[in-house]
This record gives sequence, structure tokens and C-alpha cells, in this order.
Amino acid sequence: MSLQRHLLPVLILPLFLPFISGCIQEKGRQEGKETVIIFKHGKIAGDPEPFRQLLDRFEKENPGIKVNDETLPASTDEQHQFYAINLEGRSSDFDVLSMDVIWVPEFARAGWLMDLGHLIQEGERDEFFPGPMHAVTYNEKIYAIPWYIDAGLLYYRKDILDKYGFLPPKIWDELVHQAKTITKNESDLYGFIWQGKQYEGLVCNVLEYFWSNGGDVIRGREIVVNSIENVTALRLMRDLIVTYAVTPPLVTTAIEEPTRHIFGNGRAIFMRNWPYAWNIFEREGSPVKGKVGISTLPSFPGKESASTLGGWQLGINRYSRHPDAAERLIRFLTSYEAQKTFALTIGYKPTRKSLYRDRDLMKEQPFITGLYDVFMKARPRPVTPYYMMVTQVMQPEFSAALSGIKTPEEALSSVQRQIEHIMGVAR
Repeated sequence: MSLQRHLLPVLILPLFLPFISGCIQEKGRQEGKETVIIFKHGKIAGDPEPFRQLLDRFEKENPGIKVNDETLPASTDEQHQFYAINLEGRSSDFDVLSMDVIWVPEFARAGWLMDLGHLIQEGERDEFFPGPMHAVTYNEKIYAIPWYIDAGLLYYRKDILDKYGFLPPKIWDELVHQAKTITKNESDLYGFIWQGKQYEGLVCNVLEYFWSNGGDVIRGREIVVNSIENVTALRLMRDLIVTYAVTPPLVTTAIEEPTRHIFGNGRAIFMRNWPYAWNIFEREGSPVKGKVGISTLPSFPGKESASTLGGWQLGINRYSRHPDAAERLIRFLTSYEAQKTFALTIGYKPTRKSLYRDRDLMKEQPFITGLYDVFMKARPRPVTPYYMMVTQVMQPEFSAALSGIKTPEEALSSVQRQIEHIMGVAR
């Protein structure tokens, strides 16, 4: 058994014991002559009704199949723990599962997913963005279908920037200058909010600073996380909170939705978040409707902007009792029309490249054409079957640096040693 398989239950079992009893009981899978498939996924952002309507459409088009969608905790770490415990236990309590972009190789390697290569014809693979297709492929087999794609973006209040004669910042120093200037004159406004809680989202944020200063975590087979570039980047994140005071300390406990609410209520100038937030800001009744702009994230001087690749993929539990019905649901949800509906009603961005030329989408979301290049260039987190152990090392160390418990140098030195140990034992 691999190092990962030895350590994973140890890492997650104490954290998730309360969920086990609820997962042991077998759900009813047949209601009369209907086939009932259970679809596990994270919380749908904003109003979940359009998503339920999409599932209702699937049921209408596929008589005899009923979909029960069951929401998992918002935290991706908790979702991963749920899946790992239940799949390790060969649970058949769910059929279709949505997976973060970083999980598919791990789950496939463990034997928890069905091979879905037959759902995408050879010529159709180029229809999807390369990043997600790479993420769902393990040992040249496809174990999931890309559902929607994410990448980190900078949201800003264009009405406020216009008032002060500012353009969207291209480097971090510009963002700090603009935020300090505006908050000095505008009351009850935060300068810049982002996701700094100790969880996977923190890693996504930190990597964007690393990459935008020329740093990285792993290059080839070399661990390069303890570098001057990364020390400078991590120090800037701490300085945003303490030295420059443009970021409130609350970000050290914040994930996506709390930051989205703060910005959406008109209480911040800048926000780092995923593309889904745009649709919510543009709804009727939104305090910031028509006042929000989107740009690439800033970089350090002379370096390039970088966004972390995110997104979710749909796979089938290897122990599912209804794989054929589950395949139908995945085909439907990843189709051109379903992804278009998802983008228009909820705001999640399609994984199919051709939709970025769709007239309806371009009319409703003019900025979507600019996202094409962002998604084509979005960078994946360290690609390794042992990523979940690597991120469990990075999260507390990055959090300690942001909270002032450790210096950036101490945190990155510790990360370097621990990842070298993980990769050394794994090899």
C-alpha cells in the first residue's frame, strides 16, 4: 500500500467521524419503477433553484430516472474528507460526484472512479480547455468530465476607481496605493479582501502571489518553495494586513462566500475571487449592480499575472449501482446547452471553449471573451499524486505566516523540509 493510502485515513478520520454514522445507512435506490441516482456536490453559489430546474429538465428528458442532489459542506477540504472516507469504505450511497480539479488523479489511483473515456470522443477532447482535460486524465485514461472551470480574478469597484481617476492595478504596489488612497477618503470600505482561512482556497491565493513573482513550489522533480521570490510574495500578503492595512484581519478566517458577501454589499474596493461571483453581483437588487469590473490579478514589477486553475469535474463512484443512469446525467450536465444554461443562470463558467463565442453569453456577460485567455493560461497547483499531503503541509504554514505566528522565512523553510520528506518517501 502506498504512503498516501497509509496516511490519508489517519489524517482525515478524526476530523470526520460525525459523518460516518450518517453514511452507513443504505438509502433507498428504487422508488417504484424509477431509478434513483444520488448526486453529491458542493453548495451551489447564490440561488440553487436554476440548478434544480436543470436537473428537472434532465428527468423530463430521461423518463424513469430521478436525481436526488445532495449538498456537501462548502469547504473543499471537508468535501474531500467525505469522499475519501466513503469511497475507501466502498460505499454505494451516491452515484455521481463533483470533484475539485486536484482530486481526480488521487481518486483514480485509489481505484474509486469509473473510466469515462468513452463519453468523450477523440475529436471532442479539443472542445474542452486543456487544463481541465489534463486534470481528469490519469495514466492516459479519462476518469471524469470537466463540468465548469475557475481561475482567480480581481474584482474591483469601477465606479469608485473612476471617481479617483484610477485604472485597474497591474502590479501589487498599484493596488496598495489605490486602496490606501480611497479608504483614506471613503468611510466603511475595506481596501482588498481575499480568502485567507487555513484551507485549500488559501493555497490557491498564495500560489498566485508566488507565480506573479516568478516563484513556484515544484519544478520537475525539484522542490523550490523556499525561495527569495516566495519569501517576498508571502511577506507582501502579511503586509497587506498589518503594514499597509488595506486588507482586514478577518480574511485570515474567510473563504469565498463571506468575501463575496462583503464585496457584494458594497463594502470593499477590490476582491480576489472566482468567476461565479459576477452573475450574483449583476442581479436585480444587488447593491453593486453595474458598478463592478473584472481584471487579471496584479503581479510584481516585471513579472506576469498568474491565476490558479480551479473548477469541478463530474465522475462516477466505482461502486455505483446505476452507472448507466449516472453516465446519462454526466453527459447532460457537461453538454453545450447545459453548460450554457449553467453560465447564464448561475455564473459558473463553461469548460467547452466554443461557448466563449456564444452570442447569448457574450451579450449577457460581455467580459466572458476576456476569460478565454485567462482560462487557457491558468496554472494548475503542483501536479503530483501526493498533492493532498503536500497541501496539508502548506496550509498551516501559510496560515501561520499570515497570522504572524511565523515569519515567511520560517514557514517556507518548514514547507520545503516537509515536502522533500513526502516526495522522498514516495519515491
